[in-house]
Amino acid sequence: MSLDAADGERPSVLHGRVIRGSWGGPDKTILNSARFLEPAYRLISVYLRDPRDPAFADLESLARRCGATVAAVDDRGAWDLGVVRAVRRLSELHQARIWHGHDYKSNLLGLLLARRRRSPVSLVSTVHGWVKRTHRTPLYYALDRWSLRHYDRVLCVSEDIRDRCLRAGVRSERCRFLPNAVDTTQFLRGRSVEDAKRARGVSPETLVIGAMGRLSAEKGFDLLLRAFARAFSGVPAQLWIAGRGEEHDRLIDLAAQLGVGDRVRMLGFCADTVELFEAFDLFVLSSVREGMPNVVLEAMAMEVPVLATPVAGIPRVISHGDSGWLVAPGDTEALAQGLTVLSEDGELRSRLASAGRRLVSDRYTFQRRMEAVRSLYAEVLGEAKKRSSGQRTYTRES
Repeated sequence: MSLDAADGERPSVLHGRVIRGSWGGPDKTILNSARFLEPAYRLISVYLRDPRDPAFADLESLARRCGATVAAVDDRGAWDLGVVRAVRRLSELHQARIWHGHDYKSNLLGLLLARRRRSPVSLVSTVHGWVKRTHRTPLYYALDRWSLRHYDRVLCVSEDIRDRCLRAGVRSERCRFLPNAVDTTQFLRGRSVEDAKRARGVSPETLVIGAMGRLSAEKGFDLLLRAFARAFSGVPAQLWIAGRGEEHDRLIDLAAQLGVGDRVRMLGFCADTVELFEAFDLFVLSSVREGMPNVVLEAMAMEVPVLATPVAGIPRVISHGDSGWLVAPGDTEALAQGLTVLSEDGELRSRLASAGRRLVSDRYTFQRRMEAVRSLYAEVLGEAKKRSSGQRTYTRES
């Protein structure tokens, strides 16, 4: 898509996001938004990326399929001041009216834009969760929570995240719960599990357990490997894990140590997850920390029964034994028992799959989410207009 200057008719919205090595659910939400909001708003997705990162090409490919406009900003680290200049130039070029941040760095950049531009932008942020833990993340997350206090609207993908934002000082009238959602016209089963397995060279009788996400510690893929080895020691089953990340090599070594290396497929990055979901008998989310993972909603929309841990926003979506199956986080034995129960009861899997599709279609469609975002953008632009005309309304500093 073109990166031409503002067209003068639609308000421009810049989405800010940092990407390192892999992308995930938040990026699907950002890039798919254009198809639903473009009639009213002009969206430009500003990605801060390492210029040496080859994985960025995968995200650009997704953007082309979504018809989204992406602006890549080279980001060589925390002290790269060129990032600030580049984002400011983009904001001026597109006459941005709204900056929509998605992580601590883009939220900080939003504050700089709002305070230095001649016509300050309105600030919106989506908080996807503070789940990854390194020696630096406590500082980054503290900066993020401080930044959010100064935003016009803060969207939280789960209620526990909203509670944390409120405790961090975000005003309640600015803080909204808005769950993730999926495009149910895109995530729609087109063939049977058996046919999808055959297309990938797998016998229909082989049980295929699927998992998907960033290969990092909080996702609990090591727990899933141990549970799989325990539950399927004598059963014809395979475990397919899609994604990339720093845990890749360790997970391969662990699968070999557990004696299941020949039955575990590490698929890496998968552009077409719809075809992959179609081949799954069961989808597993083994995370010990999460926000509100899109991938669970995608699996449910694809009529794949879900086994998950009740972390963050998951219990709001999945009712145990009704729309999915829940097991305690961090508990390998509980995860193995859940795998055993669901692998042995095809009728239960079928019932959960049907209920999951109905639930997503009723409550978590992308169209409904974008209607809420469109209304929210109109709100903040209306407040900005009142401020500029001198009418009384609450301000970021109030």
